[in-house]
Amino acid sequence: MSLDFEQVDIKQTFLEMIRAEDVLNIREFLNDQNISDVAELINDFPEYESQIVGNMSVHRAAKVFKILDLPTQKTIIQELPPFKTAELLNELPADDRTSFLEELPSEVVKELIKLLDPEERKITLSLLGYPDGSVGRLMTPDYIAISIDWTVAEVLEHIRTVGKNSETIDVVYVVNDKGQFIDDIRIREIILASPEKLVIDIIDHRFITLHVNDDQEVANQTFKMNNRVALPVIDDKNILLGIVTIDDVLWVANEEFSEDMQKIGGTEALDEPYLEMPLLKLFKKRVVWLIVLFLGEMLTATAMGYFEDEIAKAVVLALFVPLIISSGGNSGSQASTLIIQAMAVGEISVADWWRVLRREIIQGLLLGTVLGAIGFIRIMVWSNIFPHVYGPHYLMVGITVALSLLGVVLWGTLSGSMLPMLLKRLGADPAVSSAPFVATMVDVTGLIIYFSLAFLFLQQILQ
Repeated sequence: MSLDFEQVDIKQTFLEMIRAEDVLNIREFLNDQNISDVAELINDFPEYESQIVGNMSVHRAAKVFKILDLPTQKTIIQELPPFKTAELLNELPADDRTSFLEELPSEVVKELIKLLDPEERKITLSLLGYPDGSVGRLMTPDYIAISIDWTVAEVLEHIRTVGKNSETIDVVYVVNDKGQFIDDIRIREIILASPEKLVIDIIDHRFITLHVNDDQEVANQTFKMNNRVALPVIDDKNILLGIVTIDDVLWVANEEFSEDMQKIGGTEALDEPYLEMPLLKLFKKRVVWLIVLFLGEMLTATAMGYFEDEIAKAVVLALFVPLIISSGGNSGSQASTLIIQAMAVGEISVADWWRVLRREIIQGLLLGTVLGAIGFIRIMVWSNIFPHVYGPHYLMVGITVALSLLGVVLWGTLSGSMLPMLLKRLGADPAVSSAPFVATMVDVTGLIIYFSLAFLFLQQILQ
């Protein structure tokens, strides 16, 4: 409760200062607050967002700016005076500045790059030159590099001199006179070593590197598998180009997770917050997949038309169509969601397809048997209570429904599990094999399985 009261007090104090137009006190007040509290003020009072950022010290303003969402960042940049925009962009870490600029139209990027200092402009253009989604877009050149023949005392003095402008000082990086990467050393090892000790006596060559053209997903998986706060980024010649820190990777992982969830739901990934996206743009994101799914479901009508004569002769078959196709679709959606999630977190890879296939065959048989048994029992019980509901051949109808459920659920689990892995193998995004897509595909094949079994077991009443 005390935290809530404190937040209310911050907001109230801020409003009073704004109304009094007390610029000096506003600046002092904002610089004394936590970064997260200032971001909260911006979210609660969007009419003052540029005023808040503009009245902070540039160092703290950059820290606030980097944690805001993209629409808010765009608005602030548009409203700030040019000199304030230049200060802010130059103060932003190179990787955060690049992440912001790559979301803007090219003509806007050109104008903003003109505001950068020559050195920052060179760094930004270099980062923007790497492929979208690559580690090169994530890395920052703000790291501490040391020489292999330095003493610990020289390293510590160097850290004191340049450490303030570095992304992190938790790890320092050893390079040769050509800029090639040799090893990385945690600051703990340097602090605990004697001042006279040489760097060459501390390094152990147990390092992990990222390549500048690696996919950002590779960086995500590498951080998951290793206890590191930062990783060096090298090129084909082993030149140290920059580092990637854990906070940047977590930010990317969160964005990718959101995109995957949207794709699994049967829509294109949204590149803006839901409430900020124009209605027409949101419509375009959703309508394409709905049309694809609708056309797919039309095949269901085609399949039913093919078995029209059988349905006319045994109308009872039509009663179980929703049951059959929904069971298959549900099992397929369930399997695809599980596999996509497992692939996203690195639990399985394409190489595990045979193990996944075997497990899903067993799962499909077990799940299908359970649902088939429930369907059969329901038909038997209902036929004894209401003898005319399913006709005189209710036993064969029950067997048909039970076996159909077994077949459809088995097919659903196999389709749902194998399709994401196939897409991954072909270089596509596994999340495209969304639950609605799998369900639509299984609907059509489920009808074929159902009516084929019905024709096999109910020939005497379909003739």
